[in-house]
Amino acid sequence: MTTPVVPVLRAETYYLPPGPRPGRPAPDWSGIAGAELVYHWVDYRLGRRTPVPTAFVLGAPPVYARVNHNRWLGDCANCGSACLVSLVDLRFGCTECKRDWVTLIVPDDPGTVEAEMMQIPQTHLRNWWHPEDPANPIPPVPPEDPGAPPNDPPGTVAPSDLAAP
Repeated sequence: MTTPVVPVLRAETYYLPPGPRPGRPAPDWSGIAGAELVYHWVDYRLGRRTPVPTAFVLGAPPVYARVNHNRWLGDCANCGSACLVSLVDLRFGCTECKRDWVTLIVPDDPGTVEAEMMQIPQTHLRNWWHPEDPANPIPPVPPEDPGAPPNDPPGTVAPSDLAAP
């Protein structure tokens, strides 16, 4: 028996409109931009009207998209809340603290990241951080420069420091 393949969730595949109601057509959310879907979903699912931002926060640091338990997330710098993000609509706003838009940074090739995540069968173990994200708990190690002096542990003395003046 093969394990079903579960793709990494994005805003466009999670924040979906409600199904049709008796005597009414299903709502059409196809014209709603990816970053705005969460606002419509919160209104429908939670009954909480949250206005869609209309402006960007000037000078605000960007939000880095990351994969957490198989979901593309963005974290609000104001309140710490997170929501699923769109990788094609590069805006992030917060439905909790009602923060206006900030720029969303995504990987250059999200498909490669998703393919890497798909190699992990357990979705709860699918986690990825953008290498430039300052909140990355395991930042990438920069390659060593072959011409640079060796890094000695603190408290050691280099032989050249022992030479007489």
